[in-house]
Amino acid sequence: MNRIAANTLKTLRLLPRAALILMVLAAPVLAVPMMRADAGSTIEAPALKKSGVGFVLLVSLQRG
Repeated sequence: MNRIAANTLKTLRLLPRAALILMVLAAPVLAVPMMRADAGSTIEAPALKKSGVGFVLLVSLQRG
């Protein structure tokens, strides 16, 4: 009976530590879907107006 009681006490002592470690490891994994669900957190830059300077530079560099 003493051996069973000792094993039970050892297991009960390890349970809070194991639960704490699991919570620390699982928190970032569980937080990612919550952040992706919020569509309002995306910030987009305004679209730039195309001026066509890139094509002019490309043609002028090929001539030289």
